[in-house]
Amino acid sequence: MLRITTEKRRGKVFLGVEGKLAGPSVATLEQCWRELHASSPREKFHVNLCGVSFIDAAGKVLLKEIHRQGGQLIAEGCLNQAIVNEIVASEKKGESMGARERPKGSHIIFYTVFFSLIFGSTVARAQGTNKSSSLPGNAPTQALRLTLDQAVALALKQNTTAQIAILQAAQSEQDKNISRADLLPQASAKISDEAQKVNLLAQFGGRTPFPGFPKSLGPYQVFSAGPSFGTPVFDLTLWRRYQAAQNTANSSKASSLSTREQVILLVVSQYIGTLRAVANVEASQSRVNLAQALYDQAADLQKEGVGTGIDTLRANVELQNEKQRLIEAETDRETSLFALSRLLNLDPRQPIELADSLSFFDTPQPEVEPSIEFALAERQEWKALQSQIKAAEFQKKASQASRLPSLRFDGDFAYVGTSGNTTLPTYTYEATVNMPLFTGGRIRAEVVRADLEIKKLDQQKDDLRNQIALDVKTALLNLQSARNEVQVANLGVQLSKEEVDQARDRFKAGVANNIEVIQAQDSLSRANDNQIAALYRFNQARADLARSMGQMEKVYAK
Repeated sequence: MLRITTEKRRGKVFLGVEGKLAGPSVATLEQCWRELHASSPREKFHVNLCGVSFIDAAGKVLLKEIHRQGGQLIAEGCLNQAIVNEIVASEKKGESMGARERPKGSHIIFYTVFFSLIFGSTVARAQGTNKSSSLPGNAPTQALRLTLDQAVALALKQNTTAQIAILQAAQSEQDKNISRADLLPQASAKISDEAQKVNLLAQFGGRTPFPGFPKSLGPYQVFSAGPSFGTPVFDLTLWRRYQAAQNTANSSKASSLSTREQVILLVVSQYIGTLRAVANVEASQSRVNLAQALYDQAADLQKEGVGTGIDTLRANVELQNEKQRLIEAETDRETSLFALSRLLNLDPRQPIELADSLSFFDTPQPEVEPSIEFALAERQEWKALQSQIKAAEFQKKASQASRLPSLRFDGDFAYVGTSGNTTLPTYTYEATVNMPLFTGGRIRAEVVRADLEIKKLDQQKDDLRNQIALDVKTALLNLQSARNEVQVANLGVQLSKEEVDQARDRFKAGVANNIEVIQAQDSLSRANDNQIAALYRFNQARADLARSMGQMEKVYAK
């Protein structure tokens, strides 16, 4: 999803780009750029790429064309800055290549421009070095605005836990390939040139077979070169181990997807919690403004001789209390933003802002039993455990198959002689049948161990089934409860606002003191807190339901 904004300031056009610059989004940006460039050809263009999370090859080509036509590219972050620097460097290189192809008649101008560029770049580099050395690091200054979808996408790309899970799945895939290699033919080539000397006395038991027979033979040269190969013809144990490795790889893939779901849940929960903190700040600021207005009203009435000093003092105390709550809310907001940045594995110096707001999205209430069946079919933990059980069963079959005979074929072909010129072809072919007769109880122990592993996994399967059912039931109950809380909280806020308005009118008319106003303020404060908490619980319940049914990536990773 790509978001493009335009702004004109002091004869310059700023083109803001947010999202992924890839696929169809490249054509969208190109069309917008063409239209703006055609309508304002003399104005300077600045393309702000600070909100771009990914740029593909087509996007790089478009940015290069924009830069070639005079557009200035602005970027933050290591990846985007590297892309912009590459584009600028390629343009400078193209200009220098074009300068080399100029006619010889312009060599004076060429050398003048060349030396001016050399000295100018040296001075600029020195100034840039001095400037950068005076700064405490290249800290990002512009805040990164993130929607929930963008935060999830960034976490899947940069979160350390998600990346480690992907690497573990890749390792299991290579383990499967190693097991498959044992079933395939193997071949190798060997070249050797060696000198040998044989002790004949040792060969014949310390005595020479004939009088005058030498005690040793050699040294003499032996040269050999040729290939050797071998392959299992029938080995059921290797085949069962390969099947077990296949299911282990499937289990690792499912575990990786389950980890991705868990990472998405953590990011969504932290994002929603941060939205709650932001809403608390906004509500606190609104209450501070209201308390300030009531304090001003009480002070004005006291000056006019209508109000009393105790009313003004009471209003001032309430104002200071609301300011203290605002400070606490701002601290909670910043702490939540720091935690979200840590989950996204961002630069600690990179400030971030939330582009979404805490809102209510009414959804139908699913039925319990169909939801549990759907969760058992979609949860990656369930799929991973099923693959582990299959892998353990194949390991047991591999142990049982080791009692059966195995057939293997090996051979080699080589040229052997005392030197490379005197070699003759030789070969060896053999078929080997291996049948275990007595293994010291090893096979029996392997089978029993595999049975115990299968029983342990069956126990885990029963426990996971109950856990999935509990997760679904709890999420559905919390969703229904949170939906009702939102409705009640919205009504409470509406009634509290009416109470504040009526209390202010009564105080202004002199019918009552501002005790009623202060009490109405407190009621409005509780109603706002209840509304924010209800919205947070509802959005968190939606996320918990998606996680319990294995739908986090489908719902939130768009």
